[in-house]
Amino acid sequence: MDKFEIKGNWEEIRARLQQKYPGLTKNDLTYTVGQGEELLRRLGEKTGQSRSALIKDITTLRSKG
Repeated sequence: MDKFEIKGNWEEIRARLQQKYPGLTKNDLTYTVGQGEELLRRLGEKTGQSRSALIKDITTLRSKG
């Protein structure tokens, strides 16, 4: 399993994730460089989505910018 890192404007991606998953809080979407796996774990717990589904969502949302 590769280590996940966010590339692109995290503020825009975070806003889009909150639109897609309205139940996510600002704390759920806290991201620090090097903590991508922790972010995916939190998001998975809150949304019920798999790691791969979340990575796909983030990648798709990033490319819409």
